[in-house]
Amino acid sequence: MLQIPVVIDRGSPVPLYHQLAEQLTAAIENGTLGPGDPFENELAIAERLDLSRPTVRRAIAELVARGLLVRRRGVGTTVASQVIHRRDELTSLYDDMVRKGQKPTTEVLSFEQGVVDATAAEALGLTPDTPLVHVERLRSVGDTPTALMHNWLPPQFSDITAADLHDGSLYGILRARGVRPVIAHQTIGARRPVSRERRLLGLGNGDPLLTMTRRAYAADGSAVEYGDHCYRFDQYAFDVTVHEH
Repeated sequence: MLQIPVVIDRGSPVPLYHQLAEQLTAAIENGTLGPGDPFENELAIAERLDLSRPTVRRAIAELVARGLLVRRRGVGTTVASQVIHRRDELTSLYDDMVRKGQKPTTEVLSFEQGVVDATAAEALGLTPDTPLVHVERLRSVGDTPTALMHNWLPPQFSDITAADLHDGSLYGILRARGVRPVIAHQTIGARRPVSRERRLLGLGNGDPLLTMTRRAYAADGSAVEYGDHCYRFDQYAFDVTVHEH
């Protein structure tokens, strides 16, 4: 059984389980471990790397949740087959579109600093009177509008400009500032659009909206973004992989 070289930086603010999970994920995605290969058990990894078993267990559980590993009774843990080999990762709509070969465009409809919004502040774990950065954007592909997006950011991102948001993804901007969103809580739903949403997204009477609210967190557990987005029903779908436990 192949032992994947792993380097753990105990002085890093990134949790140990996440460091381990990312390096094991890289070994699967670059082909070091192939579909069907047996995976080193958690006790062996814990002893080899001098980590606690709960830390290793959490890292392996993360890979199982992403669809990269499969646990089978009597067989153990193996690398998932390519049929279900899809990494479930935290990406922005812009990233998703580029990955599909599309060329998204962004229109910044509103950009405000020092905005007070109690709902967004609570989602970010801040006091209700905290001044936030708020941006509203319309994301399109070609002539077809796809999503209307509201995002609130903590005050440490007040150096972001509207021009920055015309050229790429919000998460790309955060990563360029050394902040990497690694986990999020999302709520997905549907509703009828209001008249402004219908006009901006080119919807007809009776057409529904897909909706998503998301709180994204960095590796240190701090909230870095709260989003409230709505999507054209015929231009976007939420793809979720589920696993039996």
